[in-house]
Amino acid sequence: MRDLTYYRDLIFVLTQKEIKVRYKNTVLGYFWSITNPLAFAFVFYIAFKIILRIQMEDYALFLIAGLFPWQWFANSINASPVVLLGNASLIKKVNFPRNIIPFAMVLQDMIHFVLSIPVIVLFMLIYHKTPSLSWIYGIPLLLFIQFLMTYGLCLIVSSANLFFRDIARFTDIFMTLLFYFTPIIYPETMIPKEYSWVYFAPASALMISWRNLFLNGSLDLNALAISFGYSLLSLVAGYMVFRRLSRKFAEVL
Repeated sequence: MRDLTYYRDLIFVLTQKEIKVRYKNTVLGYFWSITNPLAFAFVFYIAFKIILRIQMEDYALFLIAGLFPWQWFANSINASPVVLLGNASLIKKVNFPRNIIPFAMVLQDMIHFVLSIPVIVLFMLIYHKTPSLSWIYGIPLLLFIQFLMTYGLCLIVSSANLFFRDIARFTDIFMTLLFYFTPIIYPETMIPKEYSWVYFAPASALMISWRNLFLNGSLDLNALAISFGYSLLSLVAGYMVFRRLSRKFAEVL
């Protein structure tokens, strides 16, 4: 119990530090968390709805329901290459489980996503839609799955980047490609059958689940199973990589 209390307090302090650093010397604060996905939603709406004239109702709401959960995933993965490097002084001076650092980073990004859900609700009301009762169990379930998936990947990327600094640049490219392979700005129904494997790409089923929950109040069991499988795989792989490389952190920091 004493160890659990210690870890809980440590996670709280590190998460609080991450939030303070993120909004240090900023005026708008929380609003920066929603500005990025809203800006992208605006650009994609102009490009696909007005210029290309994609035939889809409530396309703006469709974009927002996918871009907000994606922002959490992308922000955590893109920041993971430098999360250990940025806390090098803390790692050298204090003896504590190093994996708590990426844990706190993913947690604070999750908190920002949760705080952005009212924006999604606002757009739903504009389009004459209301939240479903399924949100009560659906949101915590998807939060848990995405947290495990994101945390596992962050462990891999943050550990590997200490030894191979090119990982940071590769991560940026990979996340850009993954975004367009993931059905966020287009529905999965537009994917040709010969490219249906895109549905099984990392995070695709998860983002589809988020959008279906927000827009329709439904959860597909197949998509949940795929997402949960990816989350367990990434968590186990992340733990193994982190455990193997953490012994040599002191040599490279």
